[in-house]
Amino acid sequence: MALKPIDNALPLPHETAKFGVNEESKTASLPPPPADPIIDYISSENLEPISDPESEIQARGFFAWILILGSFLFQGLVEELDSKDWTRVCESLNNVRRFALYHSLLLLPILEKVMLMVVKAMKNPRSALCKTSIMASSDIFKVFGDQSLDSANNAFDNLLLQLLLKASQDKRFVCEEADKALNAMVKSMTPLPLLNKLRPYVRHINPRIRAKAAITISNSVSKMGLEAMNEFGLVSLVQMAADLLNDRLPEAREAARNIVTCIYEAYTRNEEQKQESWQNFCQSSLPPIHAQSMVKITSSQ
Repeated sequence: MALKPIDNALPLPHETAKFGVNEESKTASLPPPPADPIIDYISSENLEPISDPESEIQARGFFAWILILGSFLFQGLVEELDSKDWTRVCESLNNVRRFALYHSLLLLPILEKVMLMVVKAMKNPRSALCKTSIMASSDIFKVFGDQSLDSANNAFDNLLLQLLLKASQDKRFVCEEADKALNAMVKSMTPLPLLNKLRPYVRHINPRIRAKAAITISNSVSKMGLEAMNEFGLVSLVQMAADLLNDRLPEAREAARNIVTCIYEAYTRNEEQKQESWQNFCQSSLPPIHAQSMVKITSSQ
């Protein structure tokens, strides 16, 4: 019985070689993929104001009346911040920074919505876009301070979480920029409300986030006097520090020691028997083993 031809048989060796040569020549003739554009990271000091912000807004087709300016400005910024072109988003973030630094009254009515868009950009896996959004958050903190905390849509909470996440990651230049933003936040905000925002993160499942939160809390506590500490809850603050003394990461433990030192100095400022007064307070507020750790930290001072 005659065999039927097999249509899907493998090509002969010389045909395979010929096919490979043709494909290689086709590939070689293709133009190289375009290189990613280089993004300039402009420091706050080198950002220039918009020469005429109202005209800039009008040129985009918006009204300049102050009562409705915010909503129309937001529409324009959303279009740019939500663009699929990431370089355009970076440019828009720098415009947000310019508005914050030089035309803050125009940005204030839409600050919360802009912060949510900054958070969205910060979540982008492209490092250049992430870093630019972090720089934008720094300028927002520097200009608006406690006003950044006023949020009905948890804009600040989302931004804080992203900064702690970015400060905890392995990409060094992103991590360093996030650390700068956290420091700018501490310097520009009242410690008490900021501590209330940071408190949940010292129990976060991620040890790096716990450590970054502990460092930020330590920097905030260093700005507080005894009255502010009592308003937050002196015992709660001491207990928080005691828990962090047993954290896995050395950065969190070092931050805890700094918190203890700040509390000790504030609590014993007007006390003659400083160490005795401190020991009595710790023993009345903490379990014995934690109280002993607290006294040990301050006894060397």
